[in-house]
Amino acid sequence: MSNEYLFKRVKIKTKTGLEIEGTVLPRYALFSNEYLTIKLDNGYNIGIKKDNIVHIEEVERPPKREVVIYKLDEEAATKSSKTTKIILTGGTIASKIDYETGGVTPILTASELLEAIPELREITDIELESPMSIFSEEMTPHEWKRIAEIVAKELLSNPDRGLIIAHGTDTMGYTSAALSFALQNLPSPVALVGAQRSSDRPSSDSAFNLLAAALYATSNIGEVSVVMHGTISDTYALAHRGTRVRKMHTSRRDAFQSINSLPIAKILPYEKKIVLLRKDIKETKQEGFEAKTNFSDKVALIKFYPGMSGDVIDFLVDKGYRGIVIEGTGLGHVSLRLLNSIKRAVEQEAIVTMTSQCIFGTINMNVYSTGRKLLEAGVLPSADMLPETAFVKLSWLLGNYNDIDVVKKLYVTNLVGEIEYRRTISAFPRWYHGE
Repeated sequence: MSNEYLFKRVKIKTKTGLEIEGTVLPRYALFSNEYLTIKLDNGYNIGIKKDNIVHIEEVERPPKREVVIYKLDEEAATKSSKTTKIILTGGTIASKIDYETGGVTPILTASELLEAIPELREITDIELESPMSIFSEEMTPHEWKRIAEIVAKELLSNPDRGLIIAHGTDTMGYTSAALSFALQNLPSPVALVGAQRSSDRPSSDSAFNLLAAALYATSNIGEVSVVMHGTISDTYALAHRGTRVRKMHTSRRDAFQSINSLPIAKILPYEKKIVLLRKDIKETKQEGFEAKTNFSDKVALIKFYPGMSGDVIDFLVDKGYRGIVIEGTGLGHVSLRLLNSIKRAVEQEAIVTMTSQCIFGTINMNVYSTGRKLLEAGVLPSADMLPETAFVKLSWLLGNYNDIDVVKKLYVTNLVGEIEYRRTISAFPRWYHGE
């Protein structure tokens, strides 16, 4: 029965009178063959016992809708002719359960992912590539460079093709920042997407997130974004600017949030709509694309804690680290016990920068004497950059520029939206406001 209707849209009636409509998907080898797997229109997969089915018939798919881009100052409906390439790097979105151990393993292939979400073909023509299969905690600056080079090659050879990077969620904010700096003046959108639950779970969010990412990839938004659930339900997704996003919850579907910043867009996959939320969004460009894909692995991100000594900084300098990003307190402070070690680092031409442990707000190192002393010692302020973004930015700058003065100047300059100078109360977490 399952092979006859594989990847077809069917209507099923059961012995209990239940009527179900959806797409028939293949069953994994470890799953019982007594059940039929159906993907519903809401993105969930369900299993129906074959013995309970009294009637099954193939039905037509719903008619395709046009991709509509809503702008703040105008409404313009356009049908996208772009093709999209999905680059699988691993993570939960490209994983499935190992039922022998109960764990999740990165063994879902590119073809399996496409077979599991056939609706992607209704939005855009899809091509897939799987250059690596690792969990996001295994990502390093070397992988950032490799991914950036793959994307750059695609954009140079196929400038009209949108790109989707399927990535583990835990360090996706680092990779999105890395691609934001490495790839500028984009000819096509680049979306990073992940999942909180593996693709073979009935409650997986991978299908919904990928559909939203596909819509983003067919738009004219010329930015690297993280596209993930905007609520815990399959209602809408949000596209977050690659340098302003952080994973804020271990397991919620809407774990990702733009920090001190509005998201780029609200995406409604089932209505095939994109609603832009900002006025400063970059559009795709056919000229001027620039790829600088090097990153230094001699940059460290350290968190200040009460009682911390300067030994940590001394150790990093002695090991040849060229950049140190400190996640300091409030407005950008550390204990003055660290001052001599910081001065030594700066004297040896290591760049030391300051961010804040606070999620929201910006540092201001001119308010208190401690901050002023740190500035005098040569510490660079990071404004409201996320610590992760500051770390990636310094790694990218040191990987591409040899002149330390140029690195320092560019570090404090807003390049790709990593620094914002205006914040509103709406930039605070949704759940603070009862949403």
